[in-house]
Amino acid sequence: MPLTFNTAADYLDAAREMAHSNRWALARLLAEEAADRTSDPAQAARILAEFPAPSLRQENQP
Repeated sequence: MPLTFNTAADYLDAAREMAHSNRWALARLLAEEAADRTSDPAQAARILAEFPAPSLRQENQP
Protein backbone atom coordinates (compact mmCIF):
# COMPACT_ATOMS: atom_id res chain seq x y z
CA MET A 1 0.00 0.00 0.00
CA PRO A 2 1.55 3.35 -1.03
CA LEU A 3 2.09 6.04 1.55
CA THR A 4 0.03 9.17 1.23
CA PHE A 5 1.30 12.49 2.52
CA ASN A 6 -1.43 15.10 2.91
CA THR A 7 -0.72 16.88 6.17
CA ALA A 8 2.17 18.19 8.20
CA ALA A 9 1.54 15.33 10.63
CA ASP A 10 2.03 12.79 7.82
CA TYR A 11 5.40 14.29 6.96
CA LEU A 12 6.39 14.56 10.60
CA ASP A 13 5.52 10.91 11.27
CA ALA A 14 7.61 9.87 8.28
CA ALA A 15 10.47 12.10 9.46
CA ARG A 16 10.44 10.40 12.84
CA GLU A 17 10.48 6.98 11.18
CA MET A 18 13.47 7.99 9.08
CA ALA A 19 15.28 9.36 12.12
CA HIS A 20 14.56 6.15 14.00
CA SER A 21 16.23 4.21 11.17
CA ASN A 22 19.22 6.63 11.13
CA ARG A 23 18.29 8.22 7.81
CA TRP A 24 18.93 11.73 9.06
CA ALA A 25 19.12 13.53 5.72
CA LEU A 26 15.74 12.17 4.64
CA ALA A 27 14.32 12.85 8.11
CA ARG A 28 15.40 16.49 7.83
CA LEU A 29 13.86 16.90 4.37
CA LEU A 30 10.57 15.44 5.57
CA ALA A 31 10.66 17.66 8.67
CA GLU A 32 11.24 20.72 6.49
CA GLU A 33 8.19 19.79 4.43
CA ALA A 34 6.17 19.34 7.64
CA ALA A 35 7.33 22.74 8.85
CA ASP A 36 6.38 24.32 5.51
CA ARG A 37 2.87 22.90 5.88
CA THR A 38 2.48 24.27 9.41
CA SER A 39 0.82 27.67 9.69
CA ASP A 40 2.15 28.40 13.19
CA PRO A 41 5.76 29.68 12.98
CA ALA A 42 6.51 28.55 16.54
CA GLN A 43 5.35 25.02 15.75
CA ALA A 44 7.39 25.01 12.54
CA ALA A 45 10.47 26.04 14.53
CA ARG A 46 9.85 23.21 17.03
CA ILE A 47 9.60 20.71 14.19
CA LEU A 48 12.90 21.84 12.69
CA ALA A 49 14.58 21.84 16.10
CA GLU A 50 13.62 18.19 16.50
CA PHE A 51 15.68 17.41 13.37
CA PRO A 52 18.82 19.58 13.63
CA ALA A 53 20.66 18.19 10.60
CA PRO A 54 21.68 20.75 7.97
CA SER A 55 19.20 21.39 5.19
CA LEU A 56 19.85 19.61 1.90
CA ARG A 57 17.20 21.47 -0.07
CA GLN A 58 18.44 22.89 -3.33
CA GLU A 59 16.81 26.29 -2.74
CA ASN A 60 18.81 26.64 0.50
CA GLN A 61 22.16 26.07 -1.18
CA PRO A 62 24.33 29.04 -2.21
